[in-house]
Amino acid sequence: MTPFQTGGRGGEDESSDSDHRRKRRKMGQNGTPSGPAAASPANPNSFAAKMMAKMGYVEGQGLGATGRGRLAPIETKLRPQGAGLGAVREKTKQAKEEERREAAFRGEVLEDSEEEEKQRRRKLKEKRLSGVNSGAGTPAGKPKVKYRTAVEIEAAADGLQVPSVLKSIIDATGTEIKVLTSTVGLMTSQSTMVPSETEATKIARRARRDLEAFADEWNGLTERKKYFELQEAQLVQELDEEDQTSQDLQALVSTVRQLQELLVNPSNEETSTSAWEDVTVILETMEDGLHEGIDKAALQEIAVASIHPLFKVTMQDWEPLHNPSNVISWIERLRGILEIKPELSSHEVALQNESYHSKSSSKSTTHYETMIHSLWLPPVRSAITNDWDVHDPAPLITLIQTWRSVLPSFVLSNVIDQLVVRRLSDALVAWKPRTSHKRNRHSQLPHIWLFPWLQYLDDHHTDPRSPTGLLADVKRKFKAVLATWDLTTDIPPGLDSWRSVLHSELSSLLVRHLLPRLALHLSENLSIDPSDQDLDPLIQALRWSPFFASSTIAHLLAAEFFPKWHQTLHLWLTSSPNYDEIREWFLWWKDQLNILSPNINDLPIVSAEWTRGLETISLALDLGPAAASQLPPPPAGPTPPLAAPSTPLAAASRSKASHPIQDTPITFRDVVEDWCTEQGLLMMPLREADQQTGLPLFRITASASGRGGLVVYLKGDVLWARGGAGAGAEGKGFAPVGLDEGLAARAEGR
Repeated sequence: MTPFQTGGRGGEDESSDSDHRRKRRKMGQNGTPSGPAAASPANPNSFAAKMMAKMGYVEGQGLGATGRGRLAPIETKLRPQGAGLGAVREKTKQAKEEERREAAFRGEVLEDSEEEEKQRRRKLKEKRLSGVNSGAGTPAGKPKVKYRTAVEIEAAADGLQVPSVLKSIIDATGTEIKVLTSTVGLMTSQSTMVPSETEATKIARRARRDLEAFADEWNGLTERKKYFELQEAQLVQELDEEDQTSQDLQALVSTVRQLQELLVNPSNEETSTSAWEDVTVILETMEDGLHEGIDKAALQEIAVASIHPLFKVTMQDWEPLHNPSNVISWIERLRGILEIKPELSSHEVALQNESYHSKSSSKSTTHYETMIHSLWLPPVRSAITNDWDVHDPAPLITLIQTWRSVLPSFVLSNVIDQLVVRRLSDALVAWKPRTSHKRNRHSQLPHIWLFPWLQYLDDHHTDPRSPTGLLADVKRKFKAVLATWDLTTDIPPGLDSWRSVLHSELSSLLVRHLLPRLALHLSENLSIDPSDQDLDPLIQALRWSPFFASSTIAHLLAAEFFPKWHQTLHLWLTSSPNYDEIREWFLWWKDQLNILSPNINDLPIVSAEWTRGLETISLALDLGPAAASQLPPPPAGPTPPLAAPSTPLAAASRSKASHPIQDTPITFRDVVEDWCTEQGLLMMPLREADQQTGLPLFRITASASGRGGLVVYLKGDVLWARGGAGAGAEGKGFAPVGLDEGLAARAEGR
């Protein structure tokens, strides 16, 4: 065992501990050092002072470039030994002063927690001295008991009658019980006698208590009586409803038996019509006479079960396209009992579909919806697939309009999206715009057989700006119609219908694909001959003016008509002219243009051309006989338009009149794409190039999925296809092909 040491190292530890205690005793009450060490000034000759002076520090100012830093080193404040955080105030006076000084620099006033505590205590003291109860004073005394008189007790208990004897004994208006003198021998109360010591007081107290208890019991019994009366009335009402329901069920059973007797298989149409009428009348009577308590689902089930045999027999021999309104009148009369919901708008259908998909459980169909899906839809599907001529939409539209109000939404969507759209898509593929001049069913323009269906289709098919859908396919093929239409004939029938569907897209198509052809038609076929004027080319071109902007037609005339007109006028004026004839010829042409295109002469471009003609005539009159040699000829091309050209035709009008106006240059790829559109094929880029030539590859196919067909690339004005004759031994090379039936057959996989 190690002996206890009193000297050496142990003594040094003891001495150090004693010094620590002595130093702690010298500390003031606030924990700040006392004595000279507490305020030892900094040595101005120290290394630190000299280094700070070189950096610009001035004694008495704060640190930092702006002097807003600390003024003195951070002080330490010791806590008593064994004390934890919060036992003493941690901040020193110096730290508080620094915080106030920094707050003053920011324009703020700093209030520390000690000041706030002092203010809170000061307010509590002022409130206490002012006499206001702060909630911490003496608790309130026991509330004074208020006794009720016998009359008040009797009034509180409805129907209770207090005997007169008790009324004369009980008087609960104060703490002293007053006993009145009566024949019973009760003595008058004396002021010198203590009430609790007299027998009369005890009797009065017991009487008051008994009366209070009796009154409370009386009130309880009264409430129970009211409750039982209310429960009795409710039970009587439920019995009446049960009795009414029982009568309705008996009537329902009787009706069902009556329907069973009527439900026989009709042998002919007359018997079927009579059975439908009888069943409908019985079901209408049942619906009107039944009570509201009958389950609606049960009524619908009975109604569907009643008409199901008749509906099944009717649907077996039904021809939807020839007799669309069969049995619809009876279905409409039974709309209420069959719970046929009204037709929803497109917005309501979208909201319904959104809420339907948000539910985890699947929605079940009603008995009526199941009957329509299983009995009505099959013959309609068969008629649309096998019997319906897609180019004659009237019979099927009549069928859908007739049944639309009673069809479930999912059945109508199935008919439109799965059956009608598929047939319309096939018809668009089979439509050949280049053969539209032939009189056959497949040459009819789509506005006759497609546009009537747009009201039933989704936005995907009816938006002209959509890259896919039925209307997008029609727009692509309509370009071929404009490019191949015979301008000597009338405009395509129903072009106004295209305008109402395509809107601004129609104007763009006409300007790009038809306007250059009109300009070429006038350039090649129109001649100005005063002796024998042929207006047919001009009439054929201006019959399209309602579908163009007026400024576009004006630019067309300035580019193709007026150069020839000015040339003829100059030739006439330089060949011994008759100015009366020239005047009549001038006015005749103005009238003709105004007839062919109303108000065209009011446009600035056309008006400027007429003015130029008048100026030429005036100059010829001034020159007289010298006009034959001195009259300047008209410029080789038309005059520039008065305004900036708004169409490609206006910009091209600056070229020679004999040169046909051209639209954006047509590339060989455009030619191939137009040919594919006419053949019902797709030409899609493959995002890869041929390894030998580096030219981009395309796939020409008849499949909407983009598969199959053949791979091609364009080199100059030649189309090269993979495989076929001349493609090499392995058949993986490319060989030139033509735009013919052989290429179409290979693209379709034939």
